[in-house]
Amino acid sequence: MTTTHRTAAALAAVLALGACSATTGADGQQEDVLRVVTHDSFHLSDGLLADFEEATGYTVELIAPGDGGALVNQLVLTRDNPLGDVVFGIDNSFAARAVEEGVLAPYRSPDAAETAFDDALTAVDYGDVCVNIDRAWFAEEGLAEPRTLADLADPAYADLLVVTNPATSSPGLAFLLATVAEFGEDGWEDYWRDLTANGVRVVEGWSDAYYVDFSGSEGAGPRPLALSYSSSPAAEVPGDGSAPSTGALLETCFRQTEYAGVLSGARNVEGAQAFVDFLLSPQVQADIPGSMYMYPVQEGVELPAEWAEHAPASEEPLDLAPEDITENRDRWVETWTEIVVG
Repeated sequence: MTTTHRTAAALAAVLALGACSATTGADGQQEDVLRVVTHDSFHLSDGLLADFEEATGYTVELIAPGDGGALVNQLVLTRDNPLGDVVFGIDNSFAARAVEEGVLAPYRSPDAAETAFDDALTAVDYGDVCVNIDRAWFAEEGLAEPRTLADLADPAYADLLVVTNPATSSPGLAFLLATVAEFGEDGWEDYWRDLTANGVRVVEGWSDAYYVDFSGSEGAGPRPLALSYSSSPAAEVPGDGSAPSTGALLETCFRQTEYAGVLSGARNVEGAQAFVDFLLSPQVQADIPGSMYMYPVQEGVELPAEWAEHAPASEEPLDLAPEDITENRDRWVETWTEIVVG
């Protein structure tokens, strides 16, 4: 039986349980509320969470303390009195810290495509943070398109790039990590000096970079190179279905993997485990591209047509070991701030 078939069978079994799955908490009280802690970009299509609630008898309460970094910080601060029962949205930039701080209980979904960190986290989706390009702009200007991170520091592309601050933005942190992975400890600082001298613009969040400064988005800003995701061009497909005028520079990508896990001290452990399994179900995995613009982690999930044609993932994304990120992340961000912000 394939993973997809096992997942479908498991979800069917859950659906058969109806409202009989509410559990008894440690205090002896019936626990029919499931508290899901997640980042503020979590979204599923209408009806999916309701189906889960109907199938299990749990009432889902969503708690979103911020982006991926803020999410882990809050889990650490509330470790002794956890915010919820299950978490979704810890990515590989912060996963090792979450495990080391003891905020997660061991659980491996039987349908997990991959797990990490002693089975404390189950991969749910992934995305590639890449520089996006307004190809129409470059064609009109008669300027050759850049391809690599090194190209972006070339004077030919002065004042054309906008990125986000790694201290305030998850994509910004991923891009900083991409430069460390590409140029190493001996070279990434000089690269950012060169990029700064070349007129890179830094903004606080992804929306400002993409919708205000990027010339290829609806905001029609002044810069034809912007930090976003490899999936972003799919959102720019015109109504007639023709090719978008934007693309992703796939040699600049850093891969983000998002995980789900049961929180230590959860009141509703059974519900938390069921929710992790639910996120791997065919229904949710198929919904992820359209709802959260990430790629589903399970193999064999059919992508939307515009994704298959216009939003390929990078074949060789840049990467760093999560343990290295945890050990050096704060130092890298502090050094970046000194170089770029001053």
